[in-house]
Amino acid sequence: MKVIFAGTPEFAAVALGALHAAGHEVVLVLSQPDRPAGRGMKLHASPVKQFALDHGMAVAQPRSLRLDGKYPEDAQAARQAIEAAQADAMVVAAYGLILPQWVLDVPRLGCFNIHASLLPRWRGAAPIHRAIEAGDVQTGVTIMQMDAGLDTGDMLLTQALPILPTDTTGVLHDRLADLGGQLMVQALELAIQGKLQPVPQPLEGISYAHKIDKAEATIDWALPALTITRRVRAFNPFPGASTLLHGEVLKVWAAELGEGVPPPTQIYGQIVALAPVGIAVAAMNSIVLIAELQRPGGKRLAAAEFLRGNPLQVGQGLG
Repeated sequence: MKVIFAGTPEFAAVALGALHAAGHEVVLVLSQPDRPAGRGMKLHASPVKQFALDHGMAVAQPRSLRLDGKYPEDAQAARQAIEAAQADAMVVAAYGLILPQWVLDVPRLGCFNIHASLLPRWRGAAPIHRAIEAGDVQTGVTIMQMDAGLDTGDMLLTQALPILPTDTTGVLHDRLADLGGQLMVQALELAIQGKLQPVPQPLEGISYAHKIDKAEATIDWALPALTITRRVRAFNPFPGASTLLHGEVLKVWAAELGEGVPPPTQIYGQIVALAPVGIAVAAMNSIVLIAELQRPGGKRLAAAEFLRGNPLQVGQGLG
């Protein structure tokens, strides 16, 4: 099948790799423009663009697809490329640009989206983060027939995955990326055979996974420990949960529920115990055990190793 692929980050690159390995002809790849990154802030190609270039695929990087938007010249050039490709379908995964109706109408079979949740739960930009943050016990992948709404199209294939108690967004992302590629290959095979059966999304159970704001990653020690530990996992690897010690930002990469409860007089964020297994910190009616953390410019360290180089004391405050 002749396919146009639209995507940007690693999640999408995994899917592009699966389509390529399955023998589909990827006639055009759309990806976000190169972004500055690293200490030198040099422009870097997205993982999708890099895969495409490595495999000789044509690439376009429009800043917008809206013909009446801020960059109409980009949109018009993209339209010419998309129409010239004469693709059977477009596959979209974490692209980052909204597809206007003219794009949805071009491919013969329409546009298929790989979404990392069991729709209609967690429509939107950050479904993996929000599922972990909310304490969901499962998530999954939905292959969706795209329409003009925000993740509102008919469902074509779904498959669930459990969320393990130790899963971070990074770990769960990798499992979902692999599953997304596999399901998309299946969906295209069914499309070739005319066997896809679209199912409208339920009207109940809709929730939105709003984009992650870096400000959310600051730990609020007045919250229950369970909420805090979920957020630590949800924000690993990005943006990374953080707290303050003597005015210095510490990244908290791993934390779990501690035993017992802090004394009623304990201030939220105070260190209540120090041990090789972790730094026990008072939260609301509960204790957070920090197991892995990082100073600015330093390495991620297990609590025992961190304490050898950074002696702390019971009673010190974080936050």
